[in-house]
Amino acid sequence: MSPFIAVLALLAGAGAGVAAGYAYRKSVAAKQVDSAEAKAEKVVKESEAKGQQMVLEAQKKSLQMIEDSKREDENRRKELRVIQQKLQGIEENLANKTKDAQRKMEDLDRKNAKVDETQKEIEQIKTEQIVKLEGVAGLTKDEAKEVLFKQVEEIAQEEFDSRLRKVEAITSEELEKKARNILGLTLQRLASSHSVETTTTAVPLPNDEMKGRIIGKEGRNIKAVEHMTGCEIIVDDTPHTITISGFSPIRRQVCKLALLKLIEDGRIHPGRIEEAVDEAKQDLAKDIKKAGEEALFELGIPVQSLDPKLVQILGRLKYRTSYGQNVLRHSMEVSQLSVIMAQELKADVKVCRLGGILHDIGKAVDHDVQGAHPEIGYNIMKKFGLPEEICYQSIGHHEDKPRTLEAMIVKAADAMSGARPGARKDTYELYVQRLEELERTASSFPGVEKVYAIQAGREVRVFVEPKVIDDFGAYRLARDIAKKIESELKYPGEIRVNVIRETRVVEYAR
Repeated sequence: MSPFIAVLALLAGAGAGVAAGYAYRKSVAAKQVDSAEAKAEKVVKESEAKGQQMVLEAQKKSLQMIEDSKREDENRRKELRVIQQKLQGIEENLANKTKDAQRKMEDLDRKNAKVDETQKEIEQIKTEQIVKLEGVAGLTKDEAKEVLFKQVEEIAQEEFDSRLRKVEAITSEELEKKARNILGLTLQRLASSHSVETTTTAVPLPNDEMKGRIIGKEGRNIKAVEHMTGCEIIVDDTPHTITISGFSPIRRQVCKLALLKLIEDGRIHPGRIEEAVDEAKQDLAKDIKKAGEEALFELGIPVQSLDPKLVQILGRLKYRTSYGQNVLRHSMEVSQLSVIMAQELKADVKVCRLGGILHDIGKAVDHDVQGAHPEIGYNIMKKFGLPEEICYQSIGHHEDKPRTLEAMIVKAADAMSGARPGARKDTYELYVQRLEELERTASSFPGVEKVYAIQAGREVRVFVEPKVIDDFGAYRLARDIAKKIESELKYPGEIRVNVIRETRVVEYAR
């Protein structure tokens, strides 16, 4: 067989195989299609069967719901019929009651008409009787009423006045008796010093030679002390003693402490004097604070309950006098008296205790602050946050009629403390007042640095600022101060005005 024929034979076999494969593939695909259609038809039939079943169930449920709604509707209709029957019964009852009420109203109207007729008849009878009585008495009705009321008022007024006089007599006697008992008990329970402050302070000396050292060369040391302290130092024949004179207790104490330091140190010259005065002022500040704390401790008031600055101001009262009486001791005495009376009268003991010790707190700074000491004290206590009832004690003890019981007690205690025999001395207070007015008058001019009234008010030393007042201005200032003192103040004798202008230059060589 030739190769060409062989190739043809192979091609023919391959084509026959392809044709056979295609026929087989087609038959298989036909079978698959028939199978899918059968499945789809089966699913459709099953779905139709389920749909018919669901429709039937829905129809059953709808029929059941319709039947239930019909039953509910029937029940509601029955309830409505029952309610309608009840309403009809109520309406019938209301109609019957309305008819009864109308009948009763008609009966009342008839009775009221009869009552009105009867009242008219009574009024007519009364009028006829009054006319007859007026004719018999010779007075009208109003005149008779006025006479009767007047007689009743006179009788009642006499009885009322008599009763009132008896009550007032009994009440005043009882109140006076009780007041005397309380005041007597209060005074018996408190003992206090009656010593009166003076305007001089004695300083002991180790020997009389120290007097010369204190005076210094040409009196420079004693002048320096007087200049820095504002006090007058009196050196006389009294052995081992010199006297400090001045109306301000604080200045006298500063001067005394400074002199004691100088005597102890032994070095006495203007530079050392200035240092001693500064140290004395620091020591005095500590002593003032200590005095305030000791006063509070003695009265049983916790020191921590008050501001330290307020305690410092309170301590300054140790070096303040009122008519010769030490104000701090006076305030402590007022507090103690107030507490005793408050316990007897059932008042607020705390307010009386603290208000008594602080009632004159304004006197501690009234030299530096303008105004009367009651208002100054009230403002100070308000500034440090004290309650109103305690702050009011500063003003209340100077009012004629204090508005609180505690203020009345403090006012009474203040009067008792000041009225003790020997407790106060008017002449001293007038003397101090005159010196204060002298210093205040001289201080009112511009350029004045310090003012001291010395020699019992016979001399006023005025220290001026050298940069503000020149030498010629010092002459004019002295003349102006003298004229103002002559025109505004009253004083015995004459007053010397001494204006001092000093310039001090300090330099150090190193």
